[in-house]
Order: sequence, then C-alpha cells, then structure tokens
Amino acid sequence: MLAAMPASVSALDQRFTDADGDMVADAPKDPKLFVDPPVLIFSYTPVEDPAVYAKVWDGFIRHMEKVTGKRVQFFPVQSNAAQLEAMRAGRLHVAGFNTGSNPLAVNCAGFVPFALMSSKDGQFGYEMEIITYPGSGVSKIEDIKGKKMAFTSQTSNSGFRAPSALLKQNYGLEAGKNFEPVFSGKHDNSVLGVANKDYPAAAIANEVMHRMFERGVVKKDQIVTIFKSKTFPTTGYGYVYNLKPELAAKVKEAFFTFPWEGSELAKEFGKTTPPMQKFLPINYKDHWQAVREIDQAMGVKYDCKG
Repeated sequence: MLAAMPASVSALDQRFTDADGDMVADAPKDPKLFVDPPVLIFSYTPVEDPAVYAKVWDGFIRHMEKVTGKRVQFFPVQSNAAQLEAMRAGRLHVAGFNTGSNPLAVNCAGFVPFALMSSKDGQFGYEMEIITYPGSGVSKIEDIKGKKMAFTSQTSNSGFRAPSALLKQNYGLEAGKNFEPVFSGKHDNSVLGVANKDYPAAAIANEVMHRMFERGVVKKDQIVTIFKSKTFPTTGYGYVYNLKPELAAKVKEAFFTFPWEGSELAKEFGKTTPPMQKFLPINYKDHWQAVREIDQAMGVKYDCKG
C-alpha cells in the first residue's frame, strides 16, 4: 500500500519507473515487454449510461481504427474500480479516466494521460456542485447535518474527495459522524436521486448534470445548487504505459486528428460550459496538481495491491 505523498512527489507503484520525473510510468526498456494487441480495447469513464456512450463514441472509435490500423472495441465499464482493474490486468489499452481516478490509474495501473476535452480556444474543466431539491430543508451546507448525503464513489474527485474535504475542513461535518453518507455509484444516479427526492443532498460533477438537463433526463427546476467549487480538469484520456511506442503514437494521433465537426462527440459534449470541441494536449504533473493536493489533504492512500 502506498501512502499519500506531497502533490509534487511521484507515488508510482514499485513495478514502474519514472526516469524523466514526469510522474507517470516510463515505457519499458525491454521491447519484449511492449504490448501490441490485435484489438485495442477502449473505455470511457463510467459516469453515465454505457449504452448511450457506446453510440456517442462510435465515430471516434472508427477514426481510431483508421489511424492505428487496429480493430478497436468499446468496453462499457460499470464502475471506476472495474476500469482501473482492467488496465492494471492488461485488458484495457486506451481509456478516459474520471478526474479523481487519474492519480490511481497513473500510480497503480500505469496509465499515461495525454489529453482532455476543451473548447476551441482551450478552455476546459468542470465544477463540483453540492445540490438539493426545492423544499428539501437544505438551503445551505450546514443544513446537511443529521441528513443523508449522496456521493458517487470513493475514487471520484467531485463525487467524494473534494466535497468530503470541504465539508470537514470548512464546516466540521464528517461522514458517518455528522451526516449519513450513501454511495450512488455514478454522477447521473446522484442527480436523479436528488431530482426524485431520494437524497436531500448530493455532490456531483456539474458537466454531467448539464448534459442530463440538455437530454431532458431531469429538469433544471428539480435541482437547487448550494455550493459550486473552483474548476477542476475533466476526464483524462491516455494509454497504458507498455503499449508499443509506435502504436501509442498512433493512438495520440487519433485523438488529435479526430474531426469534431458534426460528430456525436460534439453533439454530446458540446452541451457543457465551456463546450467541449477538441482534444487538448495535457500532462499529468501540471494539470492534476490540484486533485493530488486534495488527495494529500484527505490522506488518500493508493492501494496498488487491491
């Protein structure tokens, strides 16, 4: 088990190396350790209905097939843990991990993030919101005391770690002590739970909620926001560290040459604020520093043996 370390210090599992200090696993030095699968397996973070997103990603997958010369299969994961384990076990080659799972994926599964979605002018990110419903009796964060509050999963930044740190440090509210925590599994489940008055409060990523508004899954007047955070990076896209370098380069090329105009990705992700209109090159060390700082503040441990 690896204890949480300062946000600028690598916490990679001992089976990885980081000679260049970029905080992600280096490619193996021995070419025999490279993986060059006949079928590339790609998954998107399990924040919403996998069936919906299989269709959304279909055009991109066809593009990746053309660029890489490989057949690409969409893998609809049901949980963050399943996605992490799939990459760690070598069954997942390319993925989009949610914000909070990126440090775990990097340190324990050898994930190498290189892109996230942004607007045409390079704006990106989302906010964590704590939401409730009209008439819930919760009009401010202090009102959560003694009530039930929904989180998504313990690996989620906006769905658990950031709100937990906020509630404890700024309001003296601890899960299990001052309020009853429940875990919905996904952001859309939490939003639906609040809209249907199952939960008096929930912490969610507002980009997910905004897309649900646009699709008419929930109505804006069913939700009341009582807190909105600073901006965090969105889903990080990347590949497993031991993917054959030439293939890894082609995977990156597929992301940065994808034609967004008129695509299903543009239709779905262009509904956010800012709109997602392209893949932006990023690096884990810089773009995930704020997330690592939250992990550090919460004493998060990366259990790479689980």
